[in-house]
Amino acid sequence: MNKDGELVIDVHGLCKSFGSIKAVQDFAIGLHRGRIFGFLGPNGSGKTTTIRMLCGLLKIDSGYGTCLGFDLLTQTHEIRRQTGYMTQHFSLYEDLTIQENLELVVRLYDMAPTQDIVARQIHSMGLTEMRHIRAKALSGGWKQRLALAACTIHTPKLLLLDEPTAGVDPQARREFWDQIHHFAAQGTTVLVSTHYMDEVERCHEIAYISRGHLLVRGTLEEILTKSGLITWIVDGSDLLSLSTTLKTKPGVDQIGFMGNSLRLSSTNPDLLLQTINAFKKDNHYRWQETQPNAEDLFILMAKDSNNVQ
Repeated sequence: MNKDGELVIDVHGLCKSFGSIKAVQDFAIGLHRGRIFGFLGPNGSGKTTTIRMLCGLLKIDSGYGTCLGFDLLTQTHEIRRQTGYMTQHFSLYEDLTIQENLELVVRLYDMAPTQDIVARQIHSMGLTEMRHIRAKALSGGWKQRLALAACTIHTPKLLLLDEPTAGVDPQARREFWDQIHHFAAQGTTVLVSTHYMDEVERCHEIAYISRGHLLVRGTLEEILTKSGLITWIVDGSDLLSLSTTLKTKPGVDQIGFMGNSLRLSSTNPDLLLQTINAFKKDNHYRWQETQPNAEDLFILMAKDSNNVQ
């Protein structure tokens, strides 16, 4: 879907406080139809609060806008009817089977015929062989698939997924993301919060929020380019000692182990290069410049967010 398409979410100046804690401050964003939007930020940054305001589950203190064409202040019921929300923690009934949980969701949405709708969803989500198993007996991956089936059974136009793959094995996460891209290809807009950097790279766009403020948004490539990050990899012997030494050197903004190598990043290329050149004379080490990745960017933004008041 082209970025010039229909705006599914168009909100401005959203604020939400809990007592003296300002959870979200002057939040504004526009999301286009059929896009997968990654929502990043440290724990407590305001991601969940923002998601709940967008789907009408949490009343905003101030601000305005629309979601799915409905007013965020006066038409929250209509928004909830056309939105699928998957919470951080499994929220379906543990003592009910997969089929019984989905039947309950269908009845809550007042959909009919119940059995036909549930049967189609069970088949499309690959749950047929598991349909009579109670939710409490499912692994994390199967619970995740059931939760996704439940929040999409009413064919929502917007999916809000709050850290949906936490604690799930890599294979289950990959299958989950295949489903997400399938929904997006059909025109569903997806906003997903995540801490997994490989998932960030699967999103069409990303945004970083900290202390209730939206700091940056765009494609991963756009944000990496604007950040000015450069990254080097060094291989050799006694990297632990080298890491300790480099941490205090000019231009080294980030440093950490990646397998049998050290990875260094900086937003000051000239200063970092000066530092590296001083160590290149040592034949024990091999240096190579590489492309910065999502993890490099996330760590940089986490550091920058400490300056947000």
